[in-house]
Amino acid sequence: MPVQQPEASAPVEKKTKISGLDAAVLGLDAAVLVLEEVGEPMNTRDIVDMAKGYGYWNPGGKTPHTTLYSAIIREISFKGADSRFRKTERGKFELATQETS
Repeated sequence: MPVQQPEASAPVEKKTKISGLDAAVLGLDAAVLVLEEVGEPMNTRDIVDMAKGYGYWNPGGKTPHTTLYSAIIREISFKGADSRFRKTERGKFELATQETS
């Protein structure tokens, strides 16, 4: 009696882990959305909390606010006047297109 082979199932998609750089990019995009909503300078801890609340970003890790802070500082440093962000005071950022209060 021949042995019956099981039918091949559809391939299963593998979930990939988001690297630190990808998470920072997602965080930067979420920060832009939050800062557009609020319209005033914010610190990164508040930006992360609001991004989670709005469902814009669900970061992993223990300190997403420090990751976001570093990513914003890096963007300001590398892009200069073309950066989406501007540091307004110690620890606070706004969109570069917003008027300073």
